[in-house]
Amino acid sequence: MLKHVLIAACLALPLAAMAADEQKATEKKELTPQQQKMANCNKEAGEKKLSGDERKKFMSTCLSADGKKITQQEKMTYCNKEAGDKKLSGEERKKFMSSCLSG
Repeated sequence: MLKHVLIAACLALPLAAMAADEQKATEKKELTPQQQKMANCNKEAGEKKLSGDERKKFMSTCLSADGKKITQQEKMTYCNKEAGDKKLSGEERKKFMSSCLSG
């Protein structure tokens, strides 16, 4: 019986260590430069208490500050997140997305 417990422990310990290492790697997942830029601009817009068109204009300017425009996919991701945060649906969501993506 003790032999079985020792064998099980010897098998379980390396697996537990691997799982812990994997979790640490996941927690330290680094942001891409664009994601970091988006986070920084979003934080700054929040600190300035911007909303609506002012916020969209600021975000657009902030994200393209180094001359690199954001891609349509990045814009879509941002607008989708904003619409979700605002819990928009139906026609309201369509209008918001249209406005956000064209801004």
